[in-house]
Amino acid sequence: MQHIIDRFISYVIIDTESDANSETTPSTKKQWDLAHKLVEELKNIGMQDVSIDDKSYIMATLPSNVEHEVPTIGFISHFDTSPDFCGANIKPQIVPNYDGKDIVLNADKNIVLSPSYFKDLLLYKGQTLITTDGTTLLGADDKAGITEIVTAMEFLINNPEIKHGKIRVGFTPDEEIGRGAHHFDVDKFGADWAYTMDGSQVGELEYENFNAAGAKITFKGKSVHPGYAKGKMINSMLIANDFINELPHGETPQETKGYEGFFHVHHLTGSIEETVLELIIRDHNKKKFEKRKELIEKITKKINKKFAKQFGEDIVTAEIKDQYYNMKEKVLPVKHIVDIAEQAMKEIGIKPLIKPIRGGTDGSQLSYKGLPCPNIFAGGHNFHGKYEYVPAESMQKAVEVIVKIAELTAIENSARK
Repeated sequence: MQHIIDRFISYVIIDTESDANSETTPSTKKQWDLAHKLVEELKNIGMQDVSIDDKSYIMATLPSNVEHEVPTIGFISHFDTSPDFCGANIKPQIVPNYDGKDIVLNADKNIVLSPSYFKDLLLYKGQTLITTDGTTLLGADDKAGITEIVTAMEFLINNPEIKHGKIRVGFTPDEEIGRGAHHFDVDKFGADWAYTMDGSQVGELEYENFNAAGAKITFKGKSVHPGYAKGKMINSMLIANDFINELPHGETPQETKGYEGFFHVHHLTGSIEETVLELIIRDHNKKKFEKRKELIEKITKKINKKFAKQFGEDIVTAEIKDQYYNMKEKVLPVKHIVDIAEQAMKEIGIKPLIKPIRGGTDGSQLSYKGLPCPNIFAGGHNFHGKYEYVPAESMQKAVEVIVKIAELTAIENSARK
């Protein structure tokens, strides 16, 4: 297991934070640092057809070692980290034989990872945890997934008695800003189906995710000296506040779970003359998703009508853009690919946790590009922040799942295309 820990740490100490404001791919030059390292590592462990394109998408092949026809499967992870929290100068801490008590991440800043708040920690008593030092995220999302895929391929190469079909590996940039699959060449990848290793706790197996859209709402106003503003001033910030109050109460991320959708206001900047509100719209149900977008339009029209005479033109404009869709529609017709992953977990003693993703993955977009792609656990917890951690044992279990999926898919006549 030390081999997995060392590999994981060698990845996370490289800053690969992506940038949503960049128009390049990858969105940050520093993502190339890990991309080039991964290319060399894939070659060194014996993978074939290792390639990296001009946008840093990495692909590699483990050839089949069986003579009968076997579906080509893939395993995919992303190497960028979220811009939501600092991803530079990561200093991982190792907590061996975790005792179930508070973990002091940073004594100087009094930052503590406590099971009284993060109850999942108690699932891992006696295990080896890898944490942050309290000043950065860790990057288990999704460098744990990359670690597991590389380690599983290395294991299969070093143990040729384990039978498997052709396996394709893909590593992508910019997943954290929603672009991980934008330039992924599905035809070049050439797999019948794939799995993203990008989930959280051991056992997670997901083939449903949110339908997603982003909305940018712009509010206009009129600035007048406040002492003489009666009947003249229009404060765009207050109109934005009215807009937010028109959204359904109780339908925010902090008040929903499971299949419940939400509106999430994540940026609000403004002045009297102009305010810009940015929010995201999420729902698993396609009809409810469309109704949420319609509500944004309805509120916009209501406010425009209210100020039509005073302002003389539309005072509010709404730009709504779909981001991704529920992969369930594309995975259900080939449900056996989920069944194989479920069976693999059961055969190595893992209880599958099949549930919807309250977010999206590369697999969502890839499924709509013709590559059905459920999501499997990578083992980390508390992604995108200073309390992120991953048990080394969870990464080892993920390696075993990858290997077992490869085995099951290679059994003659058992894996259907």
